[in-house]
Amino acid sequence: MPYRRKAKEAGILNPVEVELLGRVFDTTAVPGETEHDRETRASRILGYYLAGITDEEELVGLAKQPLGR
Repeated sequence: MPYRRKAKEAGILNPVEVELLGRVFDTTAVPGETEHDRETRASRILGYYLAGITDEEELVGLAKQPLGR
């Protein structure tokens, strides 16, 4: 799964954190999304988490928002 690879690349997450990110990733899955879309979503979730957003519901909400300004 992309989130696991991204989390491993970051090298600073413990197993509990990886499980949290996995739940967020699974919850925000979109039917028919491409591998690129999955990678982008995983990066966004990890980015939000590393920026200090650790609440699962907040992460889900942010990950579901469209990109853009």
